[in-house]
Amino acid sequence: MLTHADFAVEPWQLRERSLDLNYLAQTESVFALSNGHVGLRGNLDEGEPLALPGTYLNGFYEQRPLPYAEVAYGQPESGQTVVNVTNGKVIRLLVGDEPFDIRYGDLLSHERTLDFRAGTLHREAEWRSPAGQEVKVRSTRLVSFSQRAVAAIAYEVEPVGETTRVVVQSELVANEPQPAMHEDPRAAAALEAPLKGEWARAGLDVPGAVLVHRTATSGLRVGAGMMHAMKGPGEVGAYVEAEDDLARLTVSAELPPGQVLRVVKFLAYGWSRRRTTPAVRDQVAAALAEAIHTGWDRLAADQRAYLDEFWDRADVHLEGDAELQQAVRFALFHTLQAGARAERRAIPAKGLTGPGYDGHSFWDSESFVLPVLTYTAPKAAGDALRWRHTTLPQARERAKQLGLEGAAFPWRTIHGEECSGYWPAGAAAFHINADIADAALRYEQATGDEEFSRGVGLELLVETARLWRSLGHHDGLGNFRIDGVTGPDEYSAIADNNVYTNLMAQRNLRGAALASERFPDEAKALGVDNEETASWRDAAEAMLIPFDEKLGVHSQAEEFTEHALWDFEAQGPDRYPLLLNAPYFDLYRKQVVKQADLVLAMHVRGDHFTWEEKARNFDYYERITVRDSSLSACTQAVIAAEVGYLDLAYDYYGEAALMDLEDREHNTRDGVHIASLAGAWIGAVAGFGGLRDYGDSVSFSPRLPDAITMLAFRVTFGGCALRVEVRPDEATYELLKGSPQTIAHHGEELTVSDGEPQTRAIPKIKKRHPAPQQPRGRAPQRRVPENP
Repeated sequence: MLTHADFAVEPWQLRERSLDLNYLAQTESVFALSNGHVGLRGNLDEGEPLALPGTYLNGFYEQRPLPYAEVAYGQPESGQTVVNVTNGKVIRLLVGDEPFDIRYGDLLSHERTLDFRAGTLHREAEWRSPAGQEVKVRSTRLVSFSQRAVAAIAYEVEPVGETTRVVVQSELVANEPQPAMHEDPRAAAALEAPLKGEWARAGLDVPGAVLVHRTATSGLRVGAGMMHAMKGPGEVGAYVEAEDDLARLTVSAELPPGQVLRVVKFLAYGWSRRRTTPAVRDQVAAALAEAIHTGWDRLAADQRAYLDEFWDRADVHLEGDAELQQAVRFALFHTLQAGARAERRAIPAKGLTGPGYDGHSFWDSESFVLPVLTYTAPKAAGDALRWRHTTLPQARERAKQLGLEGAAFPWRTIHGEECSGYWPAGAAAFHINADIADAALRYEQATGDEEFSRGVGLELLVETARLWRSLGHHDGLGNFRIDGVTGPDEYSAIADNNVYTNLMAQRNLRGAALASERFPDEAKALGVDNEETASWRDAAEAMLIPFDEKLGVHSQAEEFTEHALWDFEAQGPDRYPLLLNAPYFDLYRKQVVKQADLVLAMHVRGDHFTWEEKARNFDYYERITVRDSSLSACTQAVIAAEVGYLDLAYDYYGEAALMDLEDREHNTRDGVHIASLAGAWIGAVAGFGGLRDYGDSVSFSPRLPDAITMLAFRVTFGGCALRVEVRPDEATYELLKGSPQTIAHHGEELTVSDGEPQTRAIPKIKKRHPAPQQPRGRAPQRRVPENP
C-alpha cells in the first residue's frame, strides 16, 4: 500500500500537491484543525464538493435512543452522538457569474499544506472558469490555541489576465445535510436536523452575524458567530443577512489583474447546558470582539509561538526514514490538537476530526493519548483527568446500578453516562477504571502536581480501588480473583482473571493505599479507614495472575491457552476484521486475539515480567493476534523492540505512524485515529527509546533498528526537561531544564545534571531465533525506508 498519491514527504508539513476527489474523505480528516475545543474538518472553503461536513465542539452532543433486540437490566437506555454544529468554514466565490467549483472549468493547480509549526492549513488554487476567466485563490485557516473559542480564515482572490467581477459569500450554515452514518433509523432521525433555531442577527458596522441554536433532546445551546475584515482596490460592496439556519455576508468587487480582494473571517463558538440564549449570544459576541481586536497577524503569531513551545518540549527527531519523520510529527500535531484546550472535556477517539465512534471517548484516551500528553503537554493531560473526575457522580451511580462499590466509569461516553449498547465489550470491560487510575498515577509522578494528587487524584484512586475490591473476591486458596470481565482483547470477552486487568487493578489498589496514607485527612473525608486500605493491599498482594506451566507462558486469561486454536489457514485474507465475518460466540471460545492484550500488559506493567517471560509470551501471542484494531501495532512495536525483534518492531511502528496518512483501516474518512497517532510517539519513545515509568522511576533501554540511524526526543517530568539522543551504539542524556535527575540506562543508574550530558554504550541484545510468524495475511507490511 502506498501513501496518498500526491503527499510530499517533508519534515514539518503535510503537502498535497494536487487534488484527487477519490481521496477527499481522507484528506478532510487529515487536514482537520482543532484546539481540543473547536474542530473544523478540512473541507474545501467553498463547501463543495465534499465527502463529510464537520464542525464540532467538544462535549456538544444530541441524545438518541439505543436499540436492543431484548430488554435487559442495566442496559443504557440512550446514547450520545456528536453533532455537526453551525459551519463557519464556507466561503463561496463567483467569478463573473460562475461559481468557483473545481468540478467545472479547468483546475490549473491546487495545493494544500498542513503546517505543523504554524498550526495552519494553507490552500492555493488556480482555476479557469468555463467562460475562460482565470483567478488565483489563496486561503489560510487556523483554529486558535491562544483564544480557545476562535477560528479564523484569511481568504484572497486575484484575477489573472483581465479585469474580473468577483463576489465572495461568507456563510454560517446550520443543519447541513449529512450522509447516512447510522443503520439505526432512530439515530439517523435524531441527527437529521438536530439544531433548532433560537436567535439570528446580522450587522454591518463590523460585518458579521450570530446564530444561536438548541438541540431538541439533550437541551444543549450553541452559538456561532462571524465577523470580517475586508481589503481590496477601489470600492468594495458588502451586504449581510441572517435567518434561522443561515447567515451570509456578500462582498462584491471589480478587480484588475494582479489586484487582490482579501477577506479575513473571524469565527467564534460557545455552548452551554445551563446558560440562556442571551448569555450564549453575548459569549460569542465577546469572543468575536477579542478576535477582531487581536487581528489576523497576531492570531497567527500567537499560534506559532504556542507551537514553538510545544515542539521545544515534544519534538521527535528521526533520521533514516524521512516518511516516518513526517508521520511522527503529523501524529504529535494531531494528538496535541485533540487535547490542548479541551479543558475538562473528554478527548474523543477521533478527536474533533470526524464523527467516528459517535464522538465518544474510550479507554484509548487514558492508555494511549494521556501518556503522550503527560510527557509533552502535561496541562492538557491534567485537564483530561479532571474531566473524568467531574463524571464521578455518573460513575458512582453506574456502579450502584451494577451492584458494586465505588465508581464504574463508562466504556464509551461524551458526557459521562455509559453509551455502550453491547455489554460484553462495554460494561464488562472494567479495566477502563484501572486505566484511569494508571493515567492519574503517571501524571502525579511526572508533574509533582500536589494539588491534583491531594484532590482529584486521590478521589479517582479511592473510588476505583473500591470498585475492584467489590468486583473481585478471595477464593479458597487465598487468591484474589476478578472473574467475568473483558480485557483489551475484545475477542475474549467475559473471561476470568484477565492478566492485563488484574495487573492494572493491582497497581490501582496499591496506588490508592499509598495515596490514602500520604493524605490521611483528605482520605478520611472520603470515608477511607485503615481497614479499607489494608483490604486493598491484601487484594493487590494476592492478585491471581494466570500462568501456563506446561507452555511456559502467561495465559491471557484463565484457561485461555486451553481453548481451541482459531483456524487461520481457513480464514481468507479478505475476511477481516473477524468481528464482521465470524460470530462472537465462536471468537470468544477460540485462541484468537483482536489486539495486543497480554502484550500490552508487558508494556505498562513490565515490572511484573522477566525478560525471558516477555520473549516467550511475545512469541506465543504474536502467532494468534490478528490486529483487527488500530491500537495493536504500536504496542506490538514496543515489545518486539524490547525482546530483540527490531526489524519487526520497525514494521509495526510504520503501521501505527502511517495509519491515517495511508488510510490503512479504510475508515480515516470518519476522523483520524488519535490513539494510533499517539502510538507513533509511544513506538518511538517507549519502543526504540525504551522509556519505562514503573513506580517512582524513569528508565531507558534504547535500541534502534538498522533503518533508523538516529533518534532524538524530549520528555518533561519531575519539573525537568530531558533530551535523549540514541545512535546505533550509544545513547546520550542531556538535562535541558530543571534540577539533576537520576534515571536508568539499561539498568545502570546515572544522574544527569545541567551542562553535563551523560553518554552510555548500548549493550548488545541476546541473539534471537527468527521472529515469529503472524496469522496468514495479518503480518505488518514490510517497512522499506522512504526518503525524498
